[in-house]
Amino acid sequence: MKTRLTLLCTLLSAAAFAAPLPGDPAPNFSLTDLQGQKHSLSDYKGKYVVLEWNNPLCPFVHKHYDSGNMPKLQQQERAKGVVWLTINSSASDQPGNLPVPRLQQFLHDTHADPTAYLRDPQGTVGRLYGAKTTPDMYVISPDGKLIYEGGIDNKPTPDRADIPGATNYVRAALDASMSGQPVAVTTARPYGCHVEY
Repeated sequence: MKTRLTLLCTLLSAAAFAAPLPGDPAPNFSLTDLQGQKHSLSDYKGKYVVLEWNNPLCPFVHKHYDSGNMPKLQQQERAKGVVWLTINSSASDQPGNLPVPRLQQFLHDTHADPTAYLRDPQGTVGRLYGAKTTPDMYVISPDGKLIYEGGIDNKPTPDRADIPGATNYVRAALDASMSGQPVAVTTARPYGCHVEY
């Protein structure tokens, strides 16, 4: 009986903290940016929001930043009114938890253009969403529903040469939803470096 009760509690606990799936409401959160300003997901109700998990030391992140792919996507989508929140969930004892000046330098050097770069050193928001890799991408619709989660594209390599022939799932999800069409691919395997919880 005790074993069954323990198993039931474990299953209920796992269910209570299950990451959202496409179609589910995106959980609210609050994090602080590099300037010390607080951002809550609820601040952006009625807008499309992209969440992008980031670690400037990850070669997969460098694939998309050094090539200009991620900054260009940020600029294009922000010009359409999309809110872009880049999140670093590296724990304080992990290499990816860089000091603010180094994070600012990374953004400057790569011409990154997110709405905000947010720090999540306790990993609370990363775990809330089930973020697995850097990058791991989430697209949220204006009604607060998750409409895409997973890899930025269908070329899971650190090779920049793969970008031109890749299908960008984030762009496709935003384009389809903004046009009133269903999102064809709502989830894809994320790839990159493990989030450093």
